[in-house]
Amino acid sequence: MFLDSYAPASNIHPIPTDTANPQEAARRYESELKSFYGADRLDATRPLFDVVLMGIGPDGHTASLFPNYPALEETDRWVVGVPEAHVEPFVPRVTLTLPALGSCREMLFEVSGSDKRAILTRVLDREDLPANRVHSTGEAIWLVDKAALPENFRAQ
Repeated sequence: MFLDSYAPASNIHPIPTDTANPQEAARRYESELKSFYGADRLDATRPLFDVVLMGIGPDGHTASLFPNYPALEETDRWVVGVPEAHVEPFVPRVTLTLPALGSCREMLFEVSGSDKRAILTRVLDREDLPANRVHSTGEAIWLVDKAALPENFRAQ
């Protein structure tokens, strides 16, 4: 595993997958992150993560934050359970909230394939989608292959 070679074991915190209850898994994961962070509230001057790797779903979701889903408005909790995903696979999930995802020094978005061209066009047009609502405390870098780039895209 990549992280085993480059990150201390104490810095690796996988989401619990040993329960069918996403709310319980979210509660446990949030508790673990708060314990690691050493506080119950995020501090903008001290990010929770160094780097967060993100993607974009066909509906503009990122992580498991789906359009019009109540978790998008969550400001206190760091992690929430998602009882039903809005895209395949339609399974319960656990996701970090926007404040927790945004508590990072750098955010990388990876987008690839021609099937992502339409949604990337909407994201670049600044449509109100979850992928446009997450922001890091530092830099955001977009890694996009040519197949996903909108036809009218011009590098700035």
